[in-house]
Amino acid sequence: MGNMTSKPNQVDLSFVNGLLEAGKVKPVIDKRYPLSEVPEALRYLEEGHARGKVVITVEHDNNA
Repeated sequence: MGNMTSKPNQVDLSFVNGLLEAGKVKPVIDKRYPLSEVPEALRYLEEGHARGKVVITVEHDNNA
């Protein structure tokens, strides 16, 4: 699948905004990786396996 580009216009943006506000658009998260595993996450993406978003998580150390 090639890259698609478009020039958004006000009508399209309003339509998409309506879908978002109505809760009809939901992100699909394929996998989550901790920040320490970013190279593995990038390999996963490059291999074309992802069927949704790949999320990098950052843990907070509240004791610091």
